[in-house]
Amino acid sequence: MLLREGLLAFAGLSAGLVIAAGVFAFLAIIGVFPRLIGKTGSGSHIMLFETVLILGGSLGNAEDLLEYPLGLGGAGEILLGACGLSVGIFVGCLVMSLAETLKALPVFTRRIRLSVGFPWVIASIALGKLAGSLIYFAERFGD
Repeated sequence: MLLREGLLAFAGLSAGLVIAAGVFAFLAIIGVFPRLIGKTGSGSHIMLFETVLILGGSLGNAEDLLEYPLGLGGAGEILLGACGLSVGIFVGCLVMSLAETLKALPVFTRRIRLSVGFPWVIASIALGKLAGSLIYFAERFGD
């Protein structure tokens, strides 16, 4: 029983790490981070940006996994507001980067000579996300 639970924990943590790495790689590939650094004119602090991105992703994943109460009292509401504002700005930047990436999809499909099956690729990704979401909510994994 302990071996089974250990293997399940290992598989779950490994899958979470792979997905988190994929999300950060995706954000880097579509140019969110370089664009933000370029707009702020702070390219000389690239190591600081990389460190903050790694720490933010790691600490955010740990907080979500462990659900550790911070115990900040009234300052927690101010911190929550600042975090919400920051996430809103980031999501806005992400949406704009995705919109620019969608303009590049026709170029990408011509480069890799994918003319017939691209709609099937998009449909299979969407159906996989749909199936995963339905299983997640049907089994009440969030409770």
